[in-house]
Amino acid sequence: MTHICKLAAAVALALPAMAVAQEPWKGEAELGLLVTTGNSEETNLKARLGVVHETETWRNIGELRSAYTEAEDETTAERYRLEAETNYKFSENQFWFLRGSWENDRFSGYDYRTSATTGYGHRVWELGDKSFLDLSAGAGYRYNRLDEPDDDGNRNEEEAIARLAAQLDFELSENALFRQKLSTEIGLDENNVITESETSVQASVIGNLSMKLAYLVTHVSDAPPDSESTDTETSLSLLYGF
Repeated sequence: MTHICKLAAAVALALPAMAVAQEPWKGEAELGLLVTTGNSEETNLKARLGVVHETETWRNIGELRSAYTEAEDETTAERYRLEAETNYKFSENQFWFLRGSWENDRFSGYDYRTSATTGYGHRVWELGDKSFLDLSAGAGYRYNRLDEPDDDGNRNEEEAIARLAAQLDFELSENALFRQKLSTEIGLDENNVITESETSVQASVIGNLSMKLAYLVTHVSDAPPDSESTDTETSLSLLYGF
């Protein structure tokens, strides 16, 4: 099952690059300050790149995030995260999704975490081009590698998971957007639940340049030994849309 998880994740990450370029890619580059609590309590430099490609039948989404802090020649925070998702729109408001993710957080107690999921999504509400509510549910597999062996001498955590997710985008004005993203991955074997909530507001400053304020909470119900269960991130950053 580990190889299946890795293969599914690789497929999900590769699919956006395979899309037929009927429409241009859109994206945003983000750079700013990040204040964290939990396993790392630091002020970090945050960088992010997000891209979207959408046609009549396909929607492809990719995102790369990183955060890094060094003090007195010592690394105090270091995190990298890669996500990709492809949606096949088989009706006006319904879609099938395939999603893969990989995260390396040096101070989380994990060497890395990966998951691959697939399932059904529904755009239950839409208003104009920028306001919508998407709900999705699916299943897949998760593979995590611990920094240190557990009490049984194991460093690998792998299990089938169920995934529930929602995203609300709401256009506050012509130049401002509110976004709420919520997801939970529920372990079906070890019952480890990883939940993430991200709330953000962004507003145009001039041209393609925007300001963004965001708050992210991640909770791991069964965190590794000597690790915090809840991490938070508060960030203020500049975005450049392209």
